[in-house]
Amino acid sequence: MIVDLDRLLNPRSIAFVGGRQAELAIEQCDLLGFDGEIWPVNPRRQTMGGHPAFPSLDDLPAPPDAALVAVNRFQSIDVVLALAKLGAGGAVCYAAGFAETGPEGAELQRRLVDHDMPVIGPNCYGVINGKLGAALWPDVQGCRRIGGGRGAALITQSGNIALNLTMNTRGLRFTHVISIGNQAGVRIEDCVSHLAGDPDVAAIGIHAESIIDPMAFARAALTAHANKTPIVMLKTGNTEAGSHIAASHTAAIAKPVDVYQALFDRYGVATVESVNELAAVLAFLVSVGPLPGNRLVSLSCSGGEASLVADRAMAHGVGFEPFPPHQAERIRATLSDMVAITNPLDYHTFIWNDAAKLTACFTATLDGPADAALLVLDWPTSGDASSWWPTIEAIVTARQATATPTIVAASLPENMPADLRARLEKQGVAAGYSIDEALGAVAAAAQLGSWLNQTPPVVHSPAAAGHHASSTLAEKDAKELIASAGIAVPRSRQVNRHLIGSTELRFPVVAKASGLTHKSDVGGVITGIADEVQLARAIELLGELSDEILVEEQVTDAVAELLVTVRREPPIGNVLVLGAGGELVELMSDTTTALLPVEPAAIHARLGSLRIGQLLVGHRGQPAADEAAIMVTIGRLAALLEARPDILEIEINPLMATPTGAIAVDALITLGEEAP
Repeated sequence: MIVDLDRLLNPRSIAFVGGRQAELAIEQCDLLGFDGEIWPVNPRRQTMGGHPAFPSLDDLPAPPDAALVAVNRFQSIDVVLALAKLGAGGAVCYAAGFAETGPEGAELQRRLVDHDMPVIGPNCYGVINGKLGAALWPDVQGCRRIGGGRGAALITQSGNIALNLTMNTRGLRFTHVISIGNQAGVRIEDCVSHLAGDPDVAAIGIHAESIIDPMAFARAALTAHANKTPIVMLKTGNTEAGSHIAASHTAAIAKPVDVYQALFDRYGVATVESVNELAAVLAFLVSVGPLPGNRLVSLSCSGGEASLVADRAMAHGVGFEPFPPHQAERIRATLSDMVAITNPLDYHTFIWNDAAKLTACFTATLDGPADAALLVLDWPTSGDASSWWPTIEAIVTARQATATPTIVAASLPENMPADLRARLEKQGVAAGYSIDEALGAVAAAAQLGSWLNQTPPVVHSPAAAGHHASSTLAEKDAKELIASAGIAVPRSRQVNRHLIGSTELRFPVVAKASGLTHKSDVGGVITGIADEVQLARAIELLGELSDEILVEEQVTDAVAELLVTVRREPPIGNVLVLGAGGELVELMSDTTTALLPVEPAAIHARLGSLRIGQLLVGHRGQPAADEAAIMVTIGRLAALLEARPDILEIEINPLMATPTGAIAVDALITLGEEAP
């Protein structure tokens, strides 16, 4: 369902219901210069914040576009219902004590949103519109009115994180700040869909503890893609995405955070790990925007700084390519013969304080194939800084001459003063408070630029909810089921511990004790059995663990052993986990997770991202694996999961990748039943 947030987020009239908190919000509107209608509602006050007060909602001159409801939780329900009946555009519910407190609060929350009017909250700070100066915000805040230009929009479940970000001193401007609270009515995905269509929103930043409706989030992210609006996510509180299936290896490896990351990867959402990173990426996107790639040139007058940038870039996925010969010669002509022309470039201090030479050097350095440029410059905190200004003038001129997106960063955040930052941004140069923040911003902008220029994916498959694990199929039965779906398995025979006679299988064979989940852990697998005599001895040994023994032909030409799992991960969706398989699966933890369905090109890229991926393409003269057969296996597993709602997970470990096929030599299938 599409939620119309236009009146609530872009109000021309606001009702403020309550006492001191409502008055604080009125003061914030006046501070920001809101020129719309301010209507305080309080039966015991004549004025609030210098504005005439109305005794009740019925006395308002018209239905308000938005309302801040700052009364207790019980009164909030009555006020919100009255606003909905009145035809208001939406409300912010400030009060706490709802679903976050337990069943009683959850029932109050249900009543709070039992109507069609948009409600933000409860248990939230509310909304600030930096373009209009509208603040449904019952506390202090640090936003300033955006007189023109673009800014970032912020959506967060934490009122304090929102408040803290508004008070940043790095010049990050916000078009909208939305503290979403419990998401009883309006959800994160509703806000994303609305903000993505605002031409003044350069990027959307999100802090979330949970995504209530991942399918709606996916559609909202695709709306943002259609509008070329990048999204940056700080995900915290990585709770269980679904019940782990204890029997499988995948359950021990694939964490809920991996599944959320798969959701964000699929829909082009850049992820960060701290509030600092979130602010840095948003500031870069407002100043510069997404980048076409991650090729960076770096400038500093210190070899130590150049080395530091090169080292830290590896952690952020930023690339430094050598200067092309013709560009290197142009750079060399601007510097002393004692300077090595490398990227990152240490241009030394020979040209310090010489604006003309600095400009020539910087222009030649930026005038090349790089996607962005970084200048490292720490500003003096005392004394005469006049000799630093030529460097700033030179980088500004070089950026203007070459149109290369540029960021200036200090090695220490405190060495980037506010006046310098303001001057840089006025001249179209981004300011990064530290080397790591700058490199992270460049990497994220490159990721987002690539995503926004791709054809968007189809919406992923939802996970069937309401099931819990009930049984696990024995290996023999699991293999019969996947074989019926067209997946290759070894020829086998189930025997008992008193086997007499030939198995009619080709040696070497493998013998396994049946009915055990992790057979290798207890000595339940014997490989390399060369003849009937050895097989009889193996069966005798395994008979101490199980009455039934599975004997199968051993795969001897494997290039690599893979873990391949498809599983349901409510509430996010059905996922594919690929990784290094075999006995070292949990020790290596070499896995990658994606949402189904997955295109072959994406599977190819994910296989290549694994450490074991080098074996698949042929390592040191060894034959390459049959990747087409791996693809077919994955596709048939995904189709089987889709066709059988009662299957929660299918794990193949290992899938033997050979030069001529892919064979599932062990399989585990977990079935589910509807939860009571």
